Amino acid sequence: MVAAWYNGYTMAIIPLPQRGQPLDVTYIYQIASTVNDLSTKIASTTKNYSSINNGVTNPQNVTYAETKFVASSVPVTSAGVDSNNQKAFSYTFPSEFKYSPVVTATVVNTGSNSSGISATVVLTSITTSRVDGLVKFSGTGSLSLNVHLIAIGVAN
Repeated sequence: MVAAWYNGYTMAIIPLPQRGQPLDVTYIYQIASTVNDLSTKIASTTKNYSSINNGVTNPQNVTYAETKFVASSVPVTSAGVDSNNQKAFSYTFPSEFKYSPVVTATVVNTGSNSSGISATVVLTSITTSRVDGLVKFSGTGSLSLNVHLIAIGVAN
């Protein structure tokens, strides 16, 4: 058996059998032992936890398997906008979170007009299944932008 390093742990590398090689008890023991070692090391590490605090529920410390990430882009377009106007947008998550997630929104100007450059985004509502917001702009003209959303929370 050969050893290799992964994330600060020594992991056994099981030699691959040759075609036609009989599988004996020693070889099967090596496989079972390596799987058990890997399972123990993964379960005991503190590096596989996320801390999620949405400001409403108590902070949640969950495993990576219980953490849910959603990233999406919502197009926002308008033929004509005036200074200090706003346009609503919403996004429904593909599946619900257990608690309201932490959501970050960023405006990306996809048009050639400067109206998108001066745009800002404000999130108005975040639930377990949806996020709503407003795009506010200080310029005038046609608008073409995307609101990029990243939601991180506890899987349902």
